[in-house]
Amino acid sequence: MTDTHPIARFEWRGAATGFIVFLLAYFVLLIGIDTPDHPYFDETHYVPAARQLLQTHFAVPTLNLEHPPLAKELMALSIWLFGDNPFGWRTMSALFGALALSGVYLCGRALFDDRRAALWATAIAALNQMLFVQARIAMLDIFALAFVLWGLAAFMASFREHAPTRKLLYVAGLCFGLATACKWSGIFVWGLCIAIVAVALVLRRWGTRFEDPRPTDWYRWDLWADMRARDWLMCLGLVPLAAYVATWLPIYGFSPAALWEAQRRIFQDNATLITPHPYMSAWPSWPLLARPVWFLFEKAGDDRYLAVLSLGNPVILWSAIPAVVVCLRDWIVKRRRDAFLIVASYAALYLAWMVLPRAIGFSFYYLPAATVASLALAYCFFRGETRRWLWARWIFLAAALAGFVLFLPLSAAAIETSLAGYERLMWFASWR
Repeated sequence: MTDTHPIARFEWRGAATGFIVFLLAYFVLLIGIDTPDHPYFDETHYVPAARQLLQTHFAVPTLNLEHPPLAKELMALSIWLFGDNPFGWRTMSALFGALALSGVYLCGRALFDDRRAALWATAIAALNQMLFVQARIAMLDIFALAFVLWGLAAFMASFREHAPTRKLLYVAGLCFGLATACKWSGIFVWGLCIAIVAVALVLRRWGTRFEDPRPTDWYRWDLWADMRARDWLMCLGLVPLAAYVATWLPIYGFSPAALWEAQRRIFQDNATLITPHPYMSAWPSWPLLARPVWFLFEKAGDDRYLAVLSLGNPVILWSAIPAVVVCLRDWIVKRRRDAFLIVASYAALYLAWMVLPRAIGFSFYYLPAATVASLALAYCFFRGETRRWLWARWIFLAAALAGFVLFLPLSAAAIETSLAGYERLMWFASWR
C-alpha cells in the first residue's frame, strides 16, 4: 500500500475498473436467481409488502410496518418492471449486491490508493457466502449494505489530502440517510462518522498535533480545514435526514404526525420483538459462525434438495478476526489512517448490536461488519511488498475460492445438494 501520492478524485481508470466490477458481479449474481420459484424465508414478509405498495386501493400499507420503506419500494419497482415472479422479486437484490461489491472496491481505493489491494478486497468480499446469499434473496439487508459501503467510501476518501471534502461528505450523508431508509441499522455508520468528526474537531480546537506528523496519520490538524459548522450541519445532518424522510413521502405525503407515528411503531416493534426463533443467536457468536441461519431446505426429487444456508465463508471470516486485531494494533501503535478507519467501521457495524434494545438477533446481521472485514484482510496482506507476501495473497485467495465452491451447493438453491453432501458440510452440530 502506498500513501505518498495525494488524490483529489478517483482517476478514470479506477472508475472504469469499478464499473466492470459492478457489471461482472451483477451478471454472476443473476445466475439461477429464480430458484426457488416461490418466496422463501423472509421473502414471505417483504414480497407481499412490496406488492402492496403497487396496489393503489391501499391508501396506507399495512404489511411489514416494522421497517422503513426504501428497500421495499425498490423491490416494488423491480416487480413493476419485470413482473410478479421470482426474477422480479430478486433482481434488485442482485443489482444492489453488485453495487455493494463496487462499494468495497471504492473503499479499498479510498483507504489504500492501490487498485490491486482494492480488487483483492473486492474478490474476498465476493467469495463470502453471506453476501452472495443476501444478494439473491428479496430481503432488506443487501440494500442497506450497498448504501453503507458507498457512504463509507466517500467518508474515507475525505480523509485524503487535496480531496474534494465537501462533495464527498455530501455523498456520504446522502448514502447514510438512504441506508437508514432501508433498515435502521444504517444509522450505525451515520453515528460513527458524526462521532469521528466530533473527536477530530475537538482535537483541532485544543490545538492537538502529533510531534512527528506523518502522511498516514489518522488525525491531522488541518483535516477538513475547509469545512464550516453549516457545512457539517448540512452534510451529516440535514442531507441524510432529508433523504430518509423523502422515502416516506410516497406513502404518507407531507404528514408529520403520520411520519412520526411510523417511526414510533418501528422502534416499538423492534424493541419488543421477543418471539423465539430456532436460528436466533447472540452477537458474540457471529464472527465465529456458531449459529448460521437456514433460509431454505426442501426436497426437489430423489435425494435432491434445494438448500440456502446463510453461512459466511469460514476461510474468510475466521481469518478476519486476527486481521481486525492487527488493524487495531497498527492504529494505536503506528497511528495509521487506513487501519483506524477499518477498525472504526467494523466496530460500529458489529458492536452496535451489543447495546441495541432488541431481544433477538440473527447471524446475518453480521453481514456489513463481515464485508468490511475483507478490507482488514487486504490491509494485512498488502502491508509488505516482498515475494512472500505476494504468494501469501494468492494462496489465501485460492483458499477462499475453495471455501466458496465447497459451500456453494448450500448457498445457491439452483445447484441442489444431496443428503450426503449436506452431512459432509455440517462441520458442527450447531450448523444443523
